[in-house]
Amino acid sequence: MASNPANLWVLLGLGLAGILLMTRKMKKATRENFGAFVEKLLLLPPPQPAPPKAPHLLTGLTFAVSDIFDIEGYVTGFGHPDWVRTHEAASRTSPVVSVLVEGGATCIGKTVVDELAYSINGENKHYGTPNNPAASACVPGGSSSGAAVAVAANLVDFSLGADSVGGVRVPAGFCGIIGFRPSYGTIPLFGVLPVSASLDTVGWFAKDPNVMRRVGHLLLQLPFGIQRNPRQIIISDDCFQLLKIPIDRVVQAVIKSTEKLFGRQVLRHENLDDILFSKVPSLKQFHDKKTNGELRNSSIKLLANILQLLHRYEFRCNHEEWINVEKPNLDHHNSAQINEVLEITDKDIEICKSIRNEMRAAIDSLLKDDGILAIPTTAYLPPKLGAKEMFSEDYQIRSFSLLSIASLSGCCQVTIPLGHYEKRPVSVSFIARHGGDRFLLDTVHNMYASLQEQVGMLAKSKLSPNVDSKERTADMAKEKGNQAFKDKQWQKAISYYTEAIRLNSKNATYYSNRAAAYLELGSFLQAEADCTEAINLDKKNVKAYLRRGTAREMLGYYKEAIEDFKYALVLEPTNKRAAVSAERLRKVFQ
Repeated sequence: MASNPANLWVLLGLGLAGILLMTRKMKKATRENFGAFVEKLLLLPPPQPAPPKAPHLLTGLTFAVSDIFDIEGYVTGFGHPDWVRTHEAASRTSPVVSVLVEGGATCIGKTVVDELAYSINGENKHYGTPNNPAASACVPGGSSSGAAVAVAANLVDFSLGADSVGGVRVPAGFCGIIGFRPSYGTIPLFGVLPVSASLDTVGWFAKDPNVMRRVGHLLLQLPFGIQRNPRQIIISDDCFQLLKIPIDRVVQAVIKSTEKLFGRQVLRHENLDDILFSKVPSLKQFHDKKTNGELRNSSIKLLANILQLLHRYEFRCNHEEWINVEKPNLDHHNSAQINEVLEITDKDIEICKSIRNEMRAAIDSLLKDDGILAIPTTAYLPPKLGAKEMFSEDYQIRSFSLLSIASLSGCCQVTIPLGHYEKRPVSVSFIARHGGDRFLLDTVHNMYASLQEQVGMLAKSKLSPNVDSKERTADMAKEKGNQAFKDKQWQKAISYYTEAIRLNSKNATYYSNRAAAYLELGSFLQAEADCTEAINLDKKNVKAYLRRGTAREMLGYYKEAIEDFKYALVLEPTNKRAAVSAERLRKVFQ
């Protein structure tokens, strides 16, 4: 049967169209430099100083800058072609960029930012969304999306971004790299396009904690000195409850690393919501519509609303006139938020200022000079490209609740990668007091390798997930009990130890610790029973023998008490408490 020539041309045309379509898809998937750059350029450092002077601090390193930093001779694009069209080239380079070049680093280009650097998602319809090297089907996070991608893809050693409501912290978490937001006001913002005046900070990305620290020392003008270890690492339990993945996947890496490096005594558990409710009284004055007046429901979630409101208000103060005149083609989600009618008064702005000051004081008081607050960076894993969940109320509230802590207090925060969960990057964030930037950089430098080691060990754990998770949750309850005991909240400590026993009834320490709390309350029968259970589980538990001896002494069982103290001495011959107690009771019997 003869072929119809017309049909052949149709088939050939379809075949060519298919090839062309496939080629376009492949090009899109393998865009040059992961689509991170909007413009390539070259800023070379000055010559090295002659010996014996030390070489420049950043010698040999390359970096890129987000397209909100001025570079002489180039238009600062702000993530939108209409902004480029309506603005002149910069007449001078931002001092932040100049300091890095003069410090020995080579700048190789400007990177994509979200449209007007407004969003935290990382999508840009004008220049294309940079490809996330850590999860190709997912958004890279924003607003400094291209800067994060450039580092994650090993195109540069470090990069500069800006962080108002998460612009560095979120893309660092989504791309699996380190991201640092410094204390508010510590790095001048000359030559950097403003987004939200009271929230804006310069931030930076790196894969190597040593590079992260070197860049920080140069930008913050910090002298090198003796490193200080944290004396307390506070796990914010209520913040971790916001996570949409198993909590232990993040918390245990922090706990195990802290115990290994600094000892268990450094760990502490707190509910940040309780602290903010008592220490930030201006929150009570701020009634956001979304809370329906139920302020006590969650101080942290209320902060999310305040952060979003302040961000929109200050962004409009900076750019509303340009938007009204030029009428740029905006992403519809950004347009809806930017153009939303804001019911905000001068009094509301004053309350926001009070909240910021009180928050900084509260966080500074909690952490002092040597404390670290551990929270999740983001509640969600990186969403898929174009996913609707990014615009859901739950996603927004959970995300901005976590991001508001550093943004509103002005404290410094670092995002640290913790491997992957379901093939998408996971991270944790450490916060230090305002002005504690050097301490925070040193802490990351000291803990980074250990954190990655613990992530690997947890991933290889042979325990079944359910058993493993249950035991870890029990251990967390025990740690909370220990903290309550230190605070002399005996009944609260008993509740936590009871919860630990419910989850894992084969751990002698839980019974022994609960017995200690019972002793403080004078509940000697309960203390004796718990110690007996602890000893049945662990015949070498010295503390259980000592505590049971004390309980029995108070109950008048002197002979049995002496036996307990003597056995404690057999197990631990140098234990002074056991020796003194046994001798005291022996004299009573004589």
